[in-house]
Amino acid sequence: MLFKGKRSSKNARVVKPYHCMDIDQTLQDLDVGLGTGLPTSEAERRLTVYGANEMRGGGRPSAFKILFRQLANLMVIILFAAIVVAFVTKDWIEAGVLIGVIGFNTAVGFFQEFKAEKTMDSLRKMSSPTSRVLRSGQLAVIPTIDLVPGDVLYLESGDVVGADCRLLEVFNFDTDEALLTGEALPISKQTEPFEDAEMPLGDRINLAFASTTVTKGRAKGIVYATGMSSEVGKIAKKLMESDKSKKTPMQKSLDKMAWILLAIAIVSVLIVFGVNKFKISTEVLLYAIGLAIATIPEGLVAVVTLIMSLSVHTLAKKRALVRQLVALESLGSITNICSDKTGTLTQARMVMVRAWLPEEGFFNVSGLGLEPVGEVTKKVKLPPIPCPTNAVVNFSSASLEDTKEATRSIEKMPLNASSDNDISGEKTVTVDAANMSSSFRRLAEAAALCNMSEIKHNAETGEWVGIGDPTEIALQVFASKLSMGKPQLTAKDNGEWTVLCEYPFDSSIKRMSVVVRNSKTNEHLLLLKGATERVVSCCIARQDGKTSGQVTEIVPEDLQASLDPHIEEMARDGLRVLSLAYRHLTPNEQMADMSKAEREDVEVDMRFLGLVGIYDPPRPESHPSVMECYRAGIHVTMLTGDHPETAAAIARQVGILQTDDDDDNDGMFNGNEKKAEHQIVQLGPMVMTAREFDRLSDEEVDALPQLPSVIARCSPDTKVKMIQAMHRRNGIVAMTGDGVNDSPSLKFADVGIAMGLSGSDVAKQASEIILTDDNFATIVRAIREGRRVFSNIQRSCCVLISGNVAELVCLLLGLAFRDKLGETVFPLSPVAILVNNLLTGTPPAMALGVEKTWSTIMDEPPRAANSGLFTWEVRGDMAFYGFTIGLLSISNFWLVVNGFGDGDMAQHCNEGYSEECDLVYRARGTVFATLTLGILLQAYNCRRLRGPMWNLRMLKRFLENKFLFGGVVSGTILCILCLYIPGLNTKVLKLSGISWEWGIVLITLLVFLILSEIYKFAKRKLLKPMVSATIEQERLQRIWTENTLASTGAGLEKHKF
Repeated sequence: MLFKGKRSSKNARVVKPYHCMDIDQTLQDLDVGLGTGLPTSEAERRLTVYGANEMRGGGRPSAFKILFRQLANLMVIILFAAIVVAFVTKDWIEAGVLIGVIGFNTAVGFFQEFKAEKTMDSLRKMSSPTSRVLRSGQLAVIPTIDLVPGDVLYLESGDVVGADCRLLEVFNFDTDEALLTGEALPISKQTEPFEDAEMPLGDRINLAFASTTVTKGRAKGIVYATGMSSEVGKIAKKLMESDKSKKTPMQKSLDKMAWILLAIAIVSVLIVFGVNKFKISTEVLLYAIGLAIATIPEGLVAVVTLIMSLSVHTLAKKRALVRQLVALESLGSITNICSDKTGTLTQARMVMVRAWLPEEGFFNVSGLGLEPVGEVTKKVKLPPIPCPTNAVVNFSSASLEDTKEATRSIEKMPLNASSDNDISGEKTVTVDAANMSSSFRRLAEAAALCNMSEIKHNAETGEWVGIGDPTEIALQVFASKLSMGKPQLTAKDNGEWTVLCEYPFDSSIKRMSVVVRNSKTNEHLLLLKGATERVVSCCIARQDGKTSGQVTEIVPEDLQASLDPHIEEMARDGLRVLSLAYRHLTPNEQMADMSKAEREDVEVDMRFLGLVGIYDPPRPESHPSVMECYRAGIHVTMLTGDHPETAAAIARQVGILQTDDDDDNDGMFNGNEKKAEHQIVQLGPMVMTAREFDRLSDEEVDALPQLPSVIARCSPDTKVKMIQAMHRRNGIVAMTGDGVNDSPSLKFADVGIAMGLSGSDVAKQASEIILTDDNFATIVRAIREGRRVFSNIQRSCCVLISGNVAELVCLLLGLAFRDKLGETVFPLSPVAILVNNLLTGTPPAMALGVEKTWSTIMDEPPRAANSGLFTWEVRGDMAFYGFTIGLLSISNFWLVVNGFGDGDMAQHCNEGYSEECDLVYRARGTVFATLTLGILLQAYNCRRLRGPMWNLRMLKRFLENKFLFGGVVSGTILCILCLYIPGLNTKVLKLSGISWEWGIVLITLLVFLILSEIYKFAKRKLLKPMVSATIEQERLQRIWTENTLASTGAGLEKHKF
């Protein structure tokens, strides 16, 4: 109970929720009079007790805090230290590059995060600024922020409900609760209490909730919850409780690697000083600094940020807006997708797909858009073929004319033809004006005329739009497909019908009717449409057979009993069922003004026409996208506010629930073809309501062998509970949502995905990704992109750090070389180290960041939740390639000096060039070329961490990544220029051009490539798959395989002849 009134303990009673209280109990509990409302003084007292009716907390973080978070990480601190060293040593180029790296990374991260965290502001904006209440017997308009429990609230069409209230009076009152409960259609309200205290929020139709909109009618209610105690306030609390500030596995990996590299850099500096007996000359100091900088991959932060930023741009083109860069990492490891139904898996538009008439049976309607294009078809039995029982048919002697004649007789067959001795199967016949029965024609006329909606063609966009109630739009489209839409039937030139008066839809009786007149026959009809039980109660007969004269009198109870099996059959397919009826007006009624008659006296003695089935059809791409998820080992769960039957039907159609060959769907959604025998793998079926799931304890949920695949009538708490259950099973969860009710689950999920077209501002601000087309298929594309991004970052890190390891190994081992004075002869000068780092570091790593998606990327199961960038295999790769390149490079130094030279290293060669130092300078040139070109080729190795890269098939794809090819070519050209430009080579880089030494370089590079392929071959043979599938993921992938085989089999069968 939210109201803390004054009552003695002797009057204490069992507390009931307000939807279970009658009006008198509600007034008593809230201590207010219906005729006077709250006294002004009491309202002021309650305002101090309960506080203002507003959302509290959760303000936007300051720009300074966001900026501080971007700069307060270890890698950035190391880069700042490197900048200081660069300034001290007057290395202005290196300092400028590092400043640019930090600035770029900080700017991207700052603007990405600054756009987030506006949730509470959006919730505040949803409130209505003023409300009409009864205070001290007077109707007053007060700020909504001043509403208190006990206020009598007046509502009418267009109002935003200011607080949660128990309805006292309703007059044809509907509210739009889509943002709170997920219901796609407006909810008709009533005042009667319920007995079930735990019924779902969407079923509590005697309550109105804060921030929902009144779409029709008027009502009076009494406020029982305000501010943070309202349903939308409870959602706000959950949003504040959720915390996503923890670092991701990739961020943790980068931080850990930064510490390791920092330690190695410090140790390397100490080694340089130690080898030189701590006689720190200028050359030794610069060499130590160059070695430390070579150890730190200063471009790593920029590369990771740039790859993610480019991916954000790519996803924007694919209709997915990424609000937070870290979401890209989580996308690649998603194991579960929790999706809403309406608008995401379905088209968010109602379509009529089936009709049923007494004696004529079911009709199927094709076409799933607003465009009035489609056919109405019916299966009819073929006439029997007279044939003696002992006859033998010789098909080879049958004439073509006999076959044509039989075909012509079938085409002429009436729609209701049948035979008890049919041995010839069925035929699908298209309904048109020529073969349409009078009963079906009357049904189409009723659907078009008893209808207030319109469909129009937008000449500019070429699209069809509907105006009016979605259900009526669906009926109007159906009639228009038969060229019997309301505009055609009521046209002034050649239309036959005129609408005389209308009895509008009333939510209390759930039906509407119109009186129409036929201008040619002067026939006056009353056409009725509505919920089946409300239409049947008005009927005394049903229309049977092909002609309008065939009428069977029947009492409503028997009529309802005869309809129930057909209604249940349509409901199993997720259809919303409506009924149509009509009657002729009496002569007296034809003369009277029917608009003044009471509808209770008019809607009687009706003839039942038939049933129509309407539903929100799945998007065509939903089923392939769900199958793609199964291929990738990702489980899809539907969490919807819809009814269980509708949810289960849509889930079967999109593949979330798999059905075997024994399931009968009447061919409505799968055409008239039977399912392929391969499609037998089960995915449950597991369908639960939110009430059933919420009653389970966490232990009982964890004990389930498999979590439900569909949960209907979902509440916000149910969605959060499902996400938590998936987390306990080590799942990485993506959650889709559009309403305020989805905001907590969007926050609790690892990746919150909001709908851009239908989503609320609250949902968008609570999410990491926004879909601009509200399409489930876009989520699958985003996951594919997320996997690509992670793989490319891993490749880039591998080439960057393996290059640093190569430089480190080469330069540390080079300390062993001594000149005549016993001083160390550096294999590369400090400036050459920096130039090599510049050529081989960031450019190829960034080029790998735009590597295209490999075709097999969705064949792999998701990465483990705790898997970072630097797995043991990646660490091994960086060490192997780095040590190999480094050892080969320093070996070339020895070969030039000692193997092919005389071993004379002269003296003071670290200070400048002289004739005596020519051998050392040529050896440095050889090391520089080997190290530079080896690391550039290593970038190609990293395109495939396990697969062969230097076979014929992959060589054909050598130019596929043009950025990588361009980076390698430009790096090679710059390497050659550094070797041969006079002055630059000997004076700045302290090396010289080479001639015959190129043979050593090329042989060394060939050896490196051969060793790389041997290493990869050993990995493929000895190591387990990079990502191992769980039992559940293997089962999902089998489902994809079976469905693929089924689709292939169906296609082959279709084209067999």
